[in-house]
Amino acid sequence: MPPPKPTNAPPADAPCAAPLRSVCVFCGSKPGNHPAFAQAARDVGQLLAQHDITVVYGGGQVGLMGILADAALQAGGRVVGVIPQLLATVELLHPRATQMHVVDTMHARKAQMAALADAFIALPGGYGTLEELLETITWAQLGIHRKPIGLLNVQGYYDSLVQFFQQSVSRGFVRAEHMHLFVVERQADRLLQRLMHHCMPEVALRLGLDQA
Repeated sequence: MPPPKPTNAPPADAPCAAPLRSVCVFCGSKPGNHPAFAQAARDVGQLLAQHDITVVYGGGQVGLMGILADAALQAGGRVVGVIPQLLATVELLHPRATQMHVVDTMHARKAQMAALADAFIALPGGYGTLEELLETITWAQLGIHRKPIGLLNVQGYYDSLVQFFQQSVSRGFVRAEHMHLFVVERQADRLLQRLMHHCMPEVALRLGLDQA
């Protein structure tokens, strides 16, 4: 089966363009088994720092999370971690983050990261990354936020997930326009540009992050 096509990009002069001050990055607490995954985390960390965009992430120093944070800090960027008390151990907590929020629960962690971010990027990761990504897309679908969401599709990692979303549309469970709640790219710089100019679709229901 051929890889899914990226979601449609808006025109370069789209009125939705807005500066991004912070981006929440979801990614694995493991590095994965291909060097491209670690390199992508470095690329994102460095790229956000170069654009003076704060990295908001899960607060860890292991796996892709640690690689992301280290790259942003080494490039002179600002890194804000949000971690639940359960995981705030010496082994897991990043010791050099610019700012660290220790919260009570995993639910509070996701809500805090969303509140601190102007956009979202999903790097490769496991169950936790997927859960964070899907909840963020669902919140956008419900109108809880209108912040752009991007998947960095390293080595085709998210091909099958996007195909699943496309099947959800064809089977009548997801509206076709809601495929535009996120964008997909294989290069970090291209993904960031897409996020800076992406027009989130209008949704019927309007809530707020305090209702998530």
